Amino acid sequence: MGRISTLVLIGFGAFFIALAPLLRFWAADKIISAPADQFGISRLEAKDARYFSLQDLKVLTGDLDIIVTTRGDVKEATSERVVWDEAMVVNDVTNKRPLIELTERRSAFDRYTGEALNCCGASVEKTPVQMEGQVYKFPFNVEKKTYKVFNATAQKAFDAHFVREDTVNGLPVYVFEQQVPPTKTETRTAPANVLGIKDATGDVQVDRWYDGKTTYWVEPVTGSPVRQEVQRHEVLKTQDGVERSDAFVATAKMTDKTVEELVDNAQQAKNAINLLKNVIPLVLLIVGVVLVVAGVVLGLRRPAAA
Repeated sequence: MGRISTLVLIGFGAFFIALAPLLRFWAADKIISAPADQFGISRLEAKDARYFSLQDLKVLTGDLDIIVTTRGDVKEATSERVVWDEAMVVNDVTNKRPLIELTERRSAFDRYTGEALNCCGASVEKTPVQMEGQVYKFPFNVEKKTYKVFNATAQKAFDAHFVREDTVNGLPVYVFEQQVPPTKTETRTAPANVLGIKDATGDVQVDRWYDGKTTYWVEPVTGSPVRQEVQRHEVLKTQDGVERSDAFVATAKMTDKTVEELVDNAQQAKNAINLLKNVIPLVLLIVGVVLVVAGVVLGLRRPAAA
């Protein structure tokens, strides 16, 4: 009976010792991933924004309320990917113009690295788009380097450079900045008189050009952005390259409430990752060593007692 007890102690101890690095270096990475059943609502504000109002046929200035709703498509998710649908609604609070802009996006990405995958109907405004780079989140264990991040307006990925360390509501973060160069996003017609063109009548062809800067505050363990600021600059140019009117010029910042919620979520996820990758493996290792030592000591004492 004593020999069996010794073997049981040593066996369980060896099992826990072997399990500790397995959980630390393999299982935790498989457990920690972006959720398939994501649902979230983020709000941003843009003070003194300027945009061309189709209702008023002129440029208006006002404070904007921006609501971004993200929902996961669980049916399309697998063990390797998730698919999220996003709808962004922009309301002009100052001039009481609701729904001045509505945009939709569908994205598929690797649930572990956050990198875009071209499948499952990935699109912007229901038009298929070849996506690349990070989508929604950075990888777990973010490094202080440059990442490509997909920009939905330009429908391309551009470099987001690490610029500094910072804190958001006491949470340590890495700050990345992405600069998008002037990019033509669409071509349409508009009345010449509305654009202030005196030497033309009727409708003229205009191009919409976008450039901007996005700043991300990212919690490095989880790769989750907890704060975001978007400087958006869009203008209308005629075919001769002359800028005729603002299309959308604004600096949008996440509201304090949204930032607070994102920080809380990131902190909880960070704690869970620390539990899986550090606390539990360390406890397993300690318990395993104690059991092995106890088994060995018990085995050595039995012959002496006999």
